[in-house]
Amino acid sequence: MINTFLLSLRPSQQVGLLFVLLFGILTAVSVYAFVTSLRERPEGDPRILALKEFNGVLQTSWVMATVFWVGWALGETVATVLFGIVAFFALREFITLSPTRQGDHRSLVLAFFIVLPVQFYLVITRHFDLVTVFIPVYVFLAIPVVSALANDPARFLERNAKLQWGIMVCVYGISHVPALLLLKFPNYQGKQAFLVFFLVFVVQSCMLVQYLVDNKFKRKPIAPQISSTFNWTGWLIAVVVASLIGGLMSALTPFKPAQAVAMALIACVAGSLGHLVMKALKRDRGITNWGTEGKSVTGASGLLDRVDALCFAAPVFFHSVRWYFGI
Repeated sequence: MINTFLLSLRPSQQVGLLFVLLFGILTAVSVYAFVTSLRERPEGDPRILALKEFNGVLQTSWVMATVFWVGWALGETVATVLFGIVAFFALREFITLSPTRQGDHRSLVLAFFIVLPVQFYLVITRHFDLVTVFIPVYVFLAIPVVSALANDPARFLERNAKLQWGIMVCVYGISHVPALLLLKFPNYQGKQAFLVFFLVFVVQSCMLVQYLVDNKFKRKPIAPQISSTFNWTGWLIAVVVASLIGGLMSALTPFKPAQAVAMALIACVAGSLGHLVMKALKRDRGITNWGTEGKSVTGASGLLDRVDALCFAAPVFFHSVRWYFGI
């Protein structure tokens, strides 16, 4: 009966129903978090910090869901622009917590005001072949040239590698999320929002399951200086569970169940391992998160902490879909 009802709806109505459910869940969780915060707890109770971190995640979830909804309601172009703004704040957050020199200013101007808008313009205009190579090839070569012209050789390699890495993660990675809205599958017009939802949901499910398993069973971490909890058992369980969830969501996608499992597996592996890499970067910078005391230096509430897995998963998922389906 439910399937019959869903199939009777137009694509726009189906996507609208998705957002109704999404905002309904966020509202219910927000009410629960508010009620929980009213309970009196002694000072220093670890649950206070845990609740603070949870509220940070919840706040970011509201922001991202709202951005996604506004973008969908106003069209693909607006959605891409909004994700471009998200990429701007994520890159600013990354750069702010990394040391820079006077000689980096030209490269930073290039990154924020030329590379970022050009990358998202290429997405809007569906130049996907250029989207693939613009940053890894052309920008990779341009950044050190601009830096060399600034006549500052001190820590030249480290400074340029840092900026190149920030652009790859924050601009290249995030740009592939709205690019999913622009893919043209046969008999799937108007439903591309489900594809983005599928990607975000399976990646976040993987991260959540891994967090729960790691904290429940406390197995020996494989890289304790980077992550005190990451282990292969918890990671494997999380990837398998999230991939199966992806298979159950195949009706929302252009994939058959087995294809949905495979695509979810690809996204989860890339996202979870990318999250580990971002932890290594934070340890290198001597910080525990991309904000200070849970608050981002950009005012975005630790934005990069919330989207780092998606930054790695989105381009791998996008290009895997394009390659497999030949679109």
